[in-house]
Amino acid sequence: MFGKFMNGYFYGKSGKGDYTHEDLPGTRTQLFWETLRTRFSGLMRLNLLYMLSWLPALLVIGFHVLMFYSATVNLADMQAQLDAGTLAAAEFATQQALYVDAIKSIAFQGLLFLIPALAITGPFTAGISLVTRNWARDEHAFLWGDYKDAVKENWKQGLITSVITGFVPVIVYVCWSFYGQMAQSNTLYIIPQVLTLLLGIVWLMSLMYTYPLIVTYHLRYRDVLRNSLLLTIGRLPITVGLKLLSIVPVLIAAVVSYLTPYFQWALMICILYYVLLGFSLSRFVAASYTNAVFDKYINVKIEGAQLNRGLYVETDEDEEDGQDGSNPQP
Repeated sequence: MFGKFMNGYFYGKSGKGDYTHEDLPGTRTQLFWETLRTRFSGLMRLNLLYMLSWLPALLVIGFHVLMFYSATVNLADMQAQLDAGTLAAAEFATQQALYVDAIKSIAFQGLLFLIPALAITGPFTAGISLVTRNWARDEHAFLWGDYKDAVKENWKQGLITSVITGFVPVIVYVCWSFYGQMAQSNTLYIIPQVLTLLLGIVWLMSLMYTYPLIVTYHLRYRDVLRNSLLLTIGRLPITVGLKLLSIVPVLIAAVVSYLTPYFQWALMICILYYVLLGFSLSRFVAASYTNAVFDKYINVKIEGAQLNRGLYVETDEDEEDGQDGSNPQP
């Protein structure tokens, strides 16, 4: 009995569609909300499965955030002592320099540890991308079976992507620090400093398209990168908006931590959100959007490719019903 329960939990049930043809949503907005409603519990189960690959990264982030918070609190206490006159200005300046160096060291160390922690997530991100892609266009996908198959079939390109993603924050941090120091003597170095940051941001935004491209099309990896970057730049405003939407919980936690003394609670609630739903929901939203983008820019150029999956499309039978005076459902 327990075995059947676990199989049903991870594999789901097949053979039953969510809609008849006449009941299909007419717009992508309707499709998104309907599939989100029917797949919400599945997204939570999928998130828990995907979370296993993110545990090392979350531990690294949580540990270094706590270290960073402790250093900033100590620095704030020293500032309070200086204002109260219980700490000499010279001693404060010396201690402040030490704490600033410690904070920079914590940040750099955390980014280094994130490289292997993020690298292992790539193949599993391919798995969750395939499942959410199918669910977003109202197609069936076994939670465990299709997830596992997608990991197995796309692990190489997924791993390459995640390794690059792991190095991007380190490269941006080093270049930002280096060019920032150079800019103190020559303001022209601000240009490569800002350019490096923008390139890092563009790469992170392009991941919204990279993994869906990997699991949807048989492309060489350089073609995956080229298409994902072109789509990112071509659809930049919406891509930026969706990326900002995906990190809203992090921004809320940061604001609460800065304005209130409830840093620990904000961090715990933020982590709990991502443990229960955050990753899969973000991927589902991205899949709903990329399905539409691929239909518009890629699938229309592929002979025989099916368009508008999950949406109502008028058929010949519908046209005949309309000619007969009936009122087909839109």
